[in-house]
Amino acid sequence: MRILFIVPYTPNPIRVRSYEFVRAMLRRGHAVTLATLWTSPSEQDDLNRLAQLGAHVLAESMPSWRSALNSLAALPASTPLQAVYSWQPDLYRAVIAVAQEHNFDAIHVEHLRGSRYGLGLLASRETGAVRTPIVWDSVDCISYLFAQASAQSRSTKGRLMTRFELPRTQRYEAKLVHTFDHTVVTSSIDRVALLELVNQYPTADTPTGASAQYDVAAAVDVIPNGVDLEHFAYCGPEQRYADRIVFSGKMSYHANVTAALHLVHDIMPLVWAQRPDAELWLVGKDPAPELRELAEKQRRSDDRGETKGRIVVTGEVPAMQDYIQSAALAAAPLLYGAGIQNKVLEAMACGTPVVASPQASQSLAAKPRQDFLLASDAKEFAAAILALLGSPELRSELGRAGRRFVEANHTWDSAVAQLEGIYTTCAAQLAPQPVML
Repeated sequence: MRILFIVPYTPNPIRVRSYEFVRAMLRRGHAVTLATLWTSPSEQDDLNRLAQLGAHVLAESMPSWRSALNSLAALPASTPLQAVYSWQPDLYRAVIAVAQEHNFDAIHVEHLRGSRYGLGLLASRETGAVRTPIVWDSVDCISYLFAQASAQSRSTKGRLMTRFELPRTQRYEAKLVHTFDHTVVTSSIDRVALLELVNQYPTADTPTGASAQYDVAAAVDVIPNGVDLEHFAYCGPEQRYADRIVFSGKMSYHANVTAALHLVHDIMPLVWAQRPDAELWLVGKDPAPELRELAEKQRRSDDRGETKGRIVVTGEVPAMQDYIQSAALAAAPLLYGAGIQNKVLEAMACGTPVVASPQASQSLAAKPRQDFLLASDAKEFAAAILALLGSPELRSELGRAGRRFVEANHTWDSAVAQLEGIYTTCAAQLAPQPVML
């Protein structure tokens, strides 16, 4: 198939969904044109690697000042800031030109931040300049995430911003589900949340060319994330630090910051009371200032000889799997979130036993006590961590079960096979129907 893949940020191992979708499509023989934005030389390197794999890359620079101006201009309007944050007119012109020039079989648009490019393509389709089906990958239901963050984020700025954005985002996401030919999300919970928005904000809009029997619920599907099973390889207990706990992810993301603070302030003191040698590693790029301060305060205490260092904040690391594979266990104490948590899947793939909150595990079909340990509050979480630290046998058992679960349920090739079916179905629905004489 010939696929135009529009992503409002550079696909890479951190933006794993679009990165692995593109790689799997290329492996499966599809011709992929990737239209995207970059913000740094390292992201240009990421795009060069995808080009070397066979992707045709259309990329434009997205300086921070442009995102700031886009957001400022949208403040008095009703459009959510997320929908304009990644708007780049040069990329839009390139997308329209390539879509009109080439007969793509499908156009794939990722995230709320990329939706405006898709809406522009739909306008071109109404004029007949573009005839291709357009699939919107919402990834998560952002309204569902914002509703949780507005109440539970431990960042005052985060609570205020999500409260401001929430009503705008709810109306906008409902419109997008009505407008595109098909919508995909990472979990059934996000699918339900999007369809609830559609019921809350009904509209008569349907995709151009859709039949009169267009069923919006049937046009929203779940495609879960996968894991690169070679990259996140299984690692046995003999190669691990017996007292190391890892929490992984992008450490500027508000849900991760809130979870990390909850872990440090509410859970770990209960663990340290019984296991004073336990180490907590917060691994991921762009740590928020409050997380850096945790490690800095710990270092100052060490210098005075008051206590042993217990918290390590790494910042960006060259290979996330090395840190996951070396830990005794992975903690995922999210207080809110949306979609599938890659941190949980990646740890399970590495054979690292996981302790997860309901919010971190609710989108998975994994079974508590069999594939991972479930903990609902700080006391339960600390007890589960202590149980794992105290039992090599339990760590080994859960690690093997987690790996088996990921192998059976979360591969990128199976996810892209679902996408192929959706592209084909949408193309058939848009194809001109024979005239009955």
